[in-house]
Amino acid sequence: MEAHVQQQSPPVATRTETDSLGEVEVPADAYWGVHTMRALENFPISKRPISVYPELVVALAQVKQAAARANREVGVLDPKKHALIDEACQRIIDGELHDQFVVGVIQGGAGTSTNMNANEVITNLALEIAGYPKARYDVLHPIDDVNRSQSTNDTYPTALKLAMTASLTTMLAELDQLRIAFARKGREFHHILKVGRTQLQDAVPMTLGQEFHGFATTLGEDIARLRETIKLLSEVSLGATAIGTGITADPGYAAAAVRHLSEITGRRLETAPDLIEATSDTGVFMTFSSALKRSAIKLSKICNDLRLLSSGPQAGFAEINLPPRQAGSSIMPGKVNPVIPEAVSQVAYAIAGADLTVTMAAENGQLQLNAFEPVIAHSLLQSITWMRQACWTLRVNCVDGITANTERLELMVGSSVGVITALIPFIGYAEAAKLAKAALATGRPVADLVVEAGLMTRAAVEQQFEADRLSGVRPITQAIPVAQLKAEPHE
Repeated sequence: MEAHVQQQSPPVATRTETDSLGEVEVPADAYWGVHTMRALENFPISKRPISVYPELVVALAQVKQAAARANREVGVLDPKKHALIDEACQRIIDGELHDQFVVGVIQGGAGTSTNMNANEVITNLALEIAGYPKARYDVLHPIDDVNRSQSTNDTYPTALKLAMTASLTTMLAELDQLRIAFARKGREFHHILKVGRTQLQDAVPMTLGQEFHGFATTLGEDIARLRETIKLLSEVSLGATAIGTGITADPGYAAAAVRHLSEITGRRLETAPDLIEATSDTGVFMTFSSALKRSAIKLSKICNDLRLLSSGPQAGFAEINLPPRQAGSSIMPGKVNPVIPEAVSQVAYAIAGADLTVTMAAENGQLQLNAFEPVIAHSLLQSITWMRQACWTLRVNCVDGITANTERLELMVGSSVGVITALIPFIGYAEAAKLAKAALATGRPVADLVVEAGLMTRAAVEQQFEADRLSGVRPITQAIPVAQLKAEPHE
């Protein structure tokens, strides 16, 4: 059938392009050329083009634009050619022709195919702007002009750092909105007492608000850690060319290129102090990946807690109610599953796996260059994208709609033996342990047993069993620091 369809399809118009290996037929309307065509033939692996990460496409155009401006400044690029390249890059930055960035995210060559794809698209767009047909490389050349003073080995990692920073910025905004959502629930539930648990066993009381405020706090810590990596990503190797020696580049090019790139991106970028080291080192990607994995795993832990707290609705914890999102079973009527937390946890598992991929790729980059940056790029950009979307769906489709099962919570606190811990300062650990055992054996309330034993008056017991004392908001014997549930900024 496939052969039949191919026979029936009209022939595709092509143009002939040439590289050092020979001639190749390229679709006539394609803005990419021979080098991209060879990559499409060689790497039919991921079936995902680099255009799935628009931040990377924009970053590539920004790097090429900065390089063109620097080349013009140091006098190695004709001003007319610079103007054409600059305009073409700006149009790509503004969103044009992203569909022409077609090479696969997984590729050999340390990102050379991606760099060539960018060179060719920019060149052919610039030729079109000047009124020339595609592939008139005698007028403007993808390598001699667009790639002048550059190597894949400095442009690709520079673009990757820019793309990661841009993608991370949007992800952090979404993660912060999730933090605010949890903090809002913390204030909503601040008065609701519940039984705390350690090692899945009943512990001392707390409020549901404290639990949710804790979720918000831990997300805030991860936002801070991830923001710290932006500074590390601001150190770039543009101007290093092939291995860090700056071969083929004017002595003033590197400083000019980074200065122009800073102006174009609006970010404070710096040239790495040792370009030999910077060309081969991928440590920053491991640092970033580790911070992202930490955030994802902690978010998954929160999702696991939400699943436990909402388990049931009849035979589980059933302390909170997650908003029902879809029917949960094809055989059990009425079953509703915690699908949103489940999906977010799966994102965390994928990010953890991607972190191992980044680690292995970083370790195997031999000598003066790491050949495996494409899989690092794909792993990290996909992780950031998935994390951003996971935060959004968790907030909108789950956290915002969570309600407390107050009757269930009151019942469990009322029958909890753990409340006797609050009386230890008054009756001692040994007596408290004896009465706790008796309460478990008889099912009688702890308060009754304490009063009958003559250890405290009913009024004294009830005073210590007040919600704000049991949850630590008001100290029993001394001041105990407790997080205050204040309004969050930017809410």
